Amino acid sequence: MYHQINSHWLTGAEAIPSPNCNERPGQQSISLLVIHNISLPPGQFGGPHISELFTNQLQPEGHPYFAEVCGMQVSSHVLIRRDGSVIQYVPFDKRAWHAGDSCFDGTTNCNDFSIGIELEGVDDQLYEAIQYERLADVTRALISAYPELSQQRIVGHSDIAPGRKTDPGPAFDWDNYLKLLKDV
Repeated sequence: MYHQINSHWLTGAEAIPSPNCNERPGQQSISLLVIHNISLPPGQFGGPHISELFTNQLQPEGHPYFAEVCGMQVSSHVLIRRDGSVIQYVPFDKRAWHAGDSCFDGTTNCNDFSIGIELEGVDDQLYEAIQYERLADVTRALISAYPELSQQRIVGHSDIAPGRKTDPGPAFDWDNYLKLLKDV
């Protein structure tokens, strides 16, 4: 369903542009895919709050937790909701602000060379089968469009920010995801 990238945007995805992005430094190529999870409020799914966070429109009075995060300027390239719908916030050639203080293979500032994909979920609750299918679809399109990406350069947020981040968490089925990518 989401097999093409056109001008750094995923065809078939809803586009909600985020202001929380900028140019990648120098001639940085895209060479890492980072899998995250997010839910707003924590542990609750659905609703507009993730998009509101990524577009700086989250209202602090909407939930007690929102007061803690509403001033953060964060984004991800893509969100895959529990129902399998896909939203893209940042074109892939731009730097989304998803990884924070991070390091992969000795290189810091992973936002400079990575693409961030958020799964609507939490660390300890199983993800939906449709989310894995969409994630595999999106991953195939990314690997096809950006030749420095590969299965060996796909990590969880916890892998690049150990001790600081735990997502996508123990409920994420890496074996299932990688099995879906077997043709890549």
